[in-house]
Amino acid sequence: MTKLNSIIIGGTVHLKLLSLKDRNQYHDPCGRAERLGITSALWPLFGLIWPAGVLLASKLAKRDIAADHRILEIGCGLGLASLVGHQRALQITASDYHPAVPDFLSQNVRLNGLPMLPFRYGRWGADALNYSVVDAGAAPISTRYDLVIGSDLLYEPDSAAYVAEYINRVAKPNAEVWVVDPNRGYKNRFIRALEAYGFMLSEHLLVDNEEGYVLNGTVSPLKGYFLRFNR
Repeated sequence: MTKLNSIIIGGTVHLKLLSLKDRNQYHDPCGRAERLGITSALWPLFGLIWPAGVLLASKLAKRDIAADHRILEIGCGLGLASLVGHQRALQITASDYHPAVPDFLSQNVRLNGLPMLPFRYGRWGADALNYSVVDAGAAPISTRYDLVIGSDLLYEPDSAAYVAEYINRVAKPNAEVWVVDPNRGYKNRFIRALEAYGFMLSEHLLVDNEEGYVLNGTVSPLKGYFLRFNR
């Protein structure tokens, strides 16, 4: 079951966003998600609106980015930040490994009257190469980017090392990284891991805004850590 949402970020960004109705959803009739290692408990997480994702989108809505810079959102889920960047006519590509993401993304692009948004299959982890991209329904990432962004990526003890290694692979030698973390406990470990690849922390900002965005008519807070790195 799905839900059509209205979201206003910073008073200027207005988007319609199709999401899952709640996290009690599971639909994998062809077994694609199972073959990609996605359990029934993990399956619905891509399709929810997470505050960290809204915070990342708010940063992308406000900050100046060079017109020729190529941007990659990793672990995009519903791709809210990618939609905001796309609305700004930035050169942005969304990526994830969940097989339902491309369909939701294309529907949300149409709902907002936007042109097609590039999407690529991308994942990290010890067994990342053991799965078929055919099940993901998209071509894998095959280039490097000037700016790599992501939100709520550090949700397991090993995430810091795996995400850092993955960012190193998809980022250009001279690149910038933005990560929003809701403080799940692995932030400092991630900072150290990314520094090992030459990325220096240039901004470490705690955001605590009680009136951060409006979701379906309800004012909601923006909270989390915004981390920016440069190499």
